[in-house]
Amino acid sequence: MENFEQAIESIRQSDAKSQEATLNRQLTLTKPANSLGVLEELSIQLAGIKSSCPPPLILNPALAVFASDHGVVDEKVTPWPSEITRQMVANFLEGGAAVSVIANALNIKMVVVDVGVAGDELNLEGLINKRVAPGTKNILKEDAMTTLEAKACLNAGFEVAQELVESGADLLVTGDMGIGNTTPSAAIISAFTGLVPREVTGRGTGIDDEFWHRKVSVIQEAHLRSGIAQPGSMPSVEKMDPVLVLAAVGGFEIGAIAGFILGAASRGMPVVIDGVIAAAGALVANALAPYSRDYMIAGHLSVEPGAKAALEYLEKRPLLNLDMRLGEGTGACLAVPIVQVAAKIINEMATFDEANVTEKE
Repeated sequence: MENFEQAIESIRQSDAKSQEATLNRQLTLTKPANSLGVLEELSIQLAGIKSSCPPPLILNPALAVFASDHGVVDEKVTPWPSEITRQMVANFLEGGAAVSVIANALNIKMVVVDVGVAGDELNLEGLINKRVAPGTKNILKEDAMTTLEAKACLNAGFEVAQELVESGADLLVTGDMGIGNTTPSAAIISAFTGLVPREVTGRGTGIDDEFWHRKVSVIQEAHLRSGIAQPGSMPSVEKMDPVLVLAAVGGFEIGAIAGFILGAASRGMPVVIDGVIAAAGALVANALAPYSRDYMIAGHLSVEPGAKAALEYLEKRPLLNLDMRLGEGTGACLAVPIVQVAAKIINEMATFDEANVTEKE
């Protein structure tokens, strides 16, 4: 199996001819032009991804939940202990988590992947082991991971995407779990968008002002330590290798999501991204392979400010806005039926000629 670095070269730009053909087909369907709004835009995007007009139906969506822990929890950026990550992995597999319920209700296949849960290796039935290390380092004091570890988590996500496609998945969905992971996500989003940490740092699991100020300060100091920002300047990674940025202030699940997106794009598969953690991974994927952006569908708008900043940077319009901030893949899963319907409409809706309906003069 190839790795993410080899696959980057194979990620092609979305097919403009198929998009144009789908736009023209939309104009022949029994409805006023543009009356289905974002559904029409989605069908055009799917056609470009698949180089097909109309695009194929989406019948087998698959969600990957990547789990990892974070050394920065030592800095009291969250009131929740790291052991919850481990406990939630078991909850996912047992069907008790929110995303487990949603995925089951919508017939979305779900896999759970350990890329860096703290402690000893988990021995749970159904868990996919792509473990890089038992959690990242504390980004305030040192890089989150080595360059080799950053590449390993990118490859972990890439391999899971490839495996799901090989098993028949035709739409991939991102999920995540990791206590403290909104801190490295905000650090990544700030670095790639150029926005200062306070503009993209949210309340995560509902932290108070004291926790929030500490969180912002930790991200600022991590940027200075790693060279992402200089004293008195805005964060910038224009001249930095995206892998080095991930290594400096990222997380294993963030890297895995980036690799997952690259894996989807390399196989010509659309991928629905979830909230702020997925948005951080999407920025890494975009920096490594700009055409991967063509394959991304923003499932929803998280209330975390970093999610909005990242989606605006990527020029992605979220399909849903339900005031959600749980993560896990919950918002992305809820958007899957919308993507499926967009493909179904362009395939099955009658044209004016087929339905013997008179067109507008």
